[in-house]
Amino acid sequence: MRTQPLLDVRRVYVEPEAAGLPRGQEILARFPDAELIEIGSHHRIPELYGDETNVSRWVRIKTEALVLGVKKSLTARPNDRSADFIAPSTANGCAMACAYCYVPRRKGYSNPITVFVNIDKILGYVRRHAGRQGVKPAPNQADPRDWIYDIGENSDCSVDATISDNVRDLVRLFRDLPNAKASFATKYVNRDLLDWDPRGRTRIRFSLMPAADSKLLDIRTSPIAERLAAIDDFVAAGYEVHVNFSPVVVRDGWLESWGELFDQLDAALGPQAKAQLAAEVIFLTHNDRLHEVNLGWHPKAEEVLWRPELQQAKRSQTGGWNVRYRTGQKGRHVAALTDLIAARLPYCRVRYAF
Repeated sequence: MRTQPLLDVRRVYVEPEAAGLPRGQEILARFPDAELIEIGSHHRIPELYGDETNVSRWVRIKTEALVLGVKKSLTARPNDRSADFIAPSTANGCAMACAYCYVPRRKGYSNPITVFVNIDKILGYVRRHAGRQGVKPAPNQADPRDWIYDIGENSDCSVDATISDNVRDLVRLFRDLPNAKASFATKYVNRDLLDWDPRGRTRIRFSLMPAADSKLLDIRTSPIAERLAAIDDFVAAGYEVHVNFSPVVVRDGWLESWGELFDQLDAALGPQAKAQLAAEVIFLTHNDRLHEVNLGWHPKAEEVLWRPELQQAKRSQTGGWNVRYRTGQKGRHVAALTDLIAARLPYCRVRYAF
């Protein structure tokens, strides 16, 4: 249960160009009492990024700070797991504070929401990119028919939609694309999205984990019971709804806890939701730098996230050490969980598991 609002914006850091664009002006008008702080670049805000003293103000910064910027580089990166392409971001960062999130270890200590306000250019780029792809030549694990564009790699679109119309504009765009669908994962139930009429062209992936794990690790997110209760409503509203079993954290009794979650999911879903359900299964990847950050604000989480006796390290591209469950052991864990899905949720197709 959240004891403070998800967002209580008191300071808006804004690039001059962003303040002059219509979407930037719309957002500023929503927070008329906030202090405006002009910045040269949304990438370089010393009081937000890279200052280790911010660990003690972790949640407060996420609640009170908002950044408005302009997305300069527009690319759609190929992806071979959840989507075919990662669309250009319309936001970066998050008001929630999941203990395993990879974004803090890249941005440094604090990652409040940055909204990119040049939405017209982003929409135009995505429309043209999808148009160049033509008809999808063959089914793959992303989708049997359409090109899938992940529109929320670095943020949670359900939360972003409480700040601006960027996500709604993307849902409208994909509604009219004949060969492509949008996709995003979320841990936040935003029922305003139910009125958007996506016509099956946006896939929402509700991230799920056992409720006890979520209470410890999914800080400031919607409770698991609320996410489960929302699935049928989003299917009825015209969304394709999948689930992410993510991250899977190995601890004492972990498999039994996941079995209980699968039973809860089965009980929550009606026939329409079950008929279209698919899942992604993602086991925990952790990081030595994030481990050190978490020790400063949420050390209890590290008791289950940082398990050197179960994990092996690999040097990341950024120079840190990522840790994953040990080779061999992880394979057995993946097999055990996917077997359990097949037994408890036989209608649920596993798109991929790693």
